[in-house]
Parts: sequence; C-alpha cells; structure tokens
Amino acid sequence: MASVHEARTGGGGDAGGRKSRRPRRVLVFPLPFQGHINPMLQLADTLHARGLAVTVLHTHFNALDPARRPEFRFVPVPDGVPAGVAASGDAIDILHAMNAGMEAEESAALRGVLESVLADEEKTPAACIVFDANLLAVPRAAAAVGLKTVVLRTASAACFGCFMAYPMLHQKGYLPPQESKMYMPVKELPPLRVRDLFYSSWSDQEKMRNLLARAMEAVNNSSGLVINTFDALEPAELERIRDELRIPMVLAPGPLHKLSSKNTASSLLDEDCDCIKWLDKQPPKSVLYVSFGSLASLDPNEFLEVAWGLATSGHPFLWVVRPDSVRGLDGPGFPNGFEAAVEGRGKVIRWAPQQEVLAHRAVGGFWTHNGWNSTLESISEGVPMICRPQFADQMMNTRYVEKTWGVGFELEGELERGKIEKAIRKLMEEREGAEMRERAMELKMKVADCLKPGGSSEIAIDKLVRHILSL
Repeated sequence: MASVHEARTGGGGDAGGRKSRRPRRVLVFPLPFQGHINPMLQLADTLHARGLAVTVLHTHFNALDPARRPEFRFVPVPDGVPAGVAASGDAIDILHAMNAGMEAEESAALRGVLESVLADEEKTPAACIVFDANLLAVPRAAAAVGLKTVVLRTASAACFGCFMAYPMLHQKGYLPPQESKMYMPVKELPPLRVRDLFYSSWSDQEKMRNLLARAMEAVNNSSGLVINTFDALEPAELERIRDELRIPMVLAPGPLHKLSSKNTASSLLDEDCDCIKWLDKQPPKSVLYVSFGSLASLDPNEFLEVAWGLATSGHPFLWVVRPDSVRGLDGPGFPNGFEAAVEGRGKVIRWAPQQEVLAHRAVGGFWTHNGWNSTLESISEGVPMICRPQFADQMMNTRYVEKTWGVGFELEGELERGKIEKAIRKLMEEREGAEMRERAMELKMKVADCLKPGGSSEIAIDKLVRHILSL
C-alpha cells in the first residue's frame, strides 16, 4: 500500500527538513445529467478520501454548484449547446451538440481549458482525467495536451458488453430492430432479447452506431476503464469485458454511492427530506416508493392511470412527481378525488433523497424506470422492484432484474389502473413478491461483502489509486 499512502502525504517537509512529494491531482469530467453526475462525484469523493486532489470540469449546461463541494476545484468548460437544444430536453441531441461544441477546431474549447489547468503551477500536478464515456470530445483534447485518460462507465457491465457487441448485432441482423423480432432471444448475450438492445423505439440507429463506435475507441485508447458495478453482481459480463479489451485496467469498484458519504451534494433538484419523517410513521416494508428518475416522463393519460392505480392498491406510497413528469404539460394535474382517496396513506413529492428512502425500514418495494443508479441503489438496500423502462439502458437493466437476479418484474404494455393495482399487490402482498424480496436481501449481503475491508470494491479502488499514481 506504499503508493496509496504516498497519495495521502501532504506538501510539507519531514522531520529531517526534506520536502515530501506533493499529492497528485486527478481531473474528473461528468456528463451533465443527474444519472451521470452522481457516480462521477461519488468516485471523486472516494479518490479524494485516498489523498488525491480533485479538479472537476463541468459544462454550463446543468452547471454544478462549487459551494457544495468546497474540497474540490471547479473549472467551467464552454459546451456550445444552443439554448433551443438545451430546452428540448433531448439527451442525445444535447450530447451531440455538446461534443461538437467542445471539439470544434475554431474554438478548441476543451483543449484550451485543459491547457490552462495543466499550466497552473500553484496546483498539484495532474496525473490523468477520468471522464464520462459519453464525452467523446475528451480523448482528442487530452491527447493534444499529453494527459492520460481513464473512462468511467456509469451503466452496468452488461450494458457495456452490449455496446462492445454492436457491430456483431448489426452483422447478424438483430439490429436495426424489426417489429416481428422484438422478442427474439439474442443467444450471444443472454438473457437479452432484441427489444432490450437499443435506446428506444425512436432511436436513430445510424447515429447510435457512430456514437458507440467513438465511445469504444475512447475506451480502447484509454489507460483504464472503471464500471459502476461489483464483481459478484456481474461476474460473467466483467470477465468477458476483461478478456476482450486490450487496456491496462478494467475495474468494478461499485456500488460507488456506497463509497461516498456526500450523496446529497450533487443533486440538480431540491430534495424533500421531510418525506423521511413521513416514512418514520409507516409500518415496516409497507411503503411502495415510486420514482421514474430525472428524465423519464408519462403522457397525461398514463399519469392518471398511475395515480388511480396507486390509490386503489390500498398500499402506502411515496411518489416522486417532478414538475416535468407529464409530457406536454407545465405541471402534473392530479385527478379529482385523488387526494381524498389517498389521504394519510400516500405522499407526493417533487424529488426525494432516494438513497435514504430506499434504505428506510418502511420501504418494501420500488416502482422504477430502472436507470442503472436506481437499480443499483435498490439492489444495495434489498428492495425488490416493479420495472417500467423507457429508453437507454433501462430495458436491459429490467431484463437482468427479472431474469438474472430475480428481484423484480416488468410491468409491460399499456398502463391501466387495474393492471397497476395488480402489480403492486403482487410485489407487496403475494408470495412471489416475498420471494423476490428474499433474493434482494441476498444481493444486499453481497453488496455488504464487497464493501468490507479486503472486499472487491476496496481492492478495486486501491488498484485505481495505484494506477493513477503510476501515470
């Protein structure tokens, strides 16, 4: 552990008056969406706790608040995202505009920022930049200034394995997807089916292919890959990635949110912490927590059906309803009679301290969109899931939740209040839900094991710190 200890040493002198080596600095650059910001800053917290200085690069779009992390240095990067694109909320269009803006030759925005950061002699020297895999402007800019790169994948190992397989999936005819083959098994990537492979039914497949090809190039040219998962959760997927990639290091130090003590300091929305007091008054395992993340939304009719399904289920629930939760409306409109029907049993809030909610003794189930952070947080607390994926990796995560880990099930098809009520009762009351809860608790124990001294997460972080110090 000598190299890890060395990272912890400060810039003072030793007893003999010799000046000790200053700690190394690591730059981190998260993709500016909530599900990507959280794991990157959690990783940064962990590296900082091991003695590394941290500089956070951040875009103007969804700009981070430096006051929440005074121990880090924050440096803004011009991202070139037009106001109209930013307002659209289309993540793929925003990502394309952002990458184009940062690597445009006439601006060389990112390269200029990196040169400035590296030239700051008052700061400790930078060893590398850890960047989100979707920020495709980073590799070229980093190479231009002689800075090593490490890629952070904020999704599952299974998701990255699927991205690695995209050329094969097109070659063998799984993609582009055909309506008649949606439920065809992809025998090369069990337990996935065609419908689990792609971002959404409206994805531009050619744009996806180009995006993934560049993302894979970024990984292959990096000095390491960090995936927010843990070895016991996805052993076969991680083994395949390590076998196929030819890079110095592939690490799985997750769940990253369990390694950081500052999980509320990176939320882009204000969290309603009063909901914890409400949960304190509820019986153990009685509450269904409902949240579809920071981007997923419902159409107005779906919203009404969800509301009535929750009302008629008879179960206590905590429902996160963002102001933009309903497509085409400025704010959600609850149906007449809903508030009276759920009074004392249901609580609706704008945003939740999700990790604290899922860890609460009163929460017995999670109705989720199955973004990876939400899925991993639910697994970490032993909470079974009702799954309603919409886009990106959510379908893939749902498939693993249901078929590989057996800790939840998908609510498929049109949302209808009777079907919703039945699904809630299945999870919260019936034997099948109880068995899912037992399996979820077994996974929670595996999470605890990986976090112990000498566990896989600690070993992975030690390797990462040593690797950074060697660059």
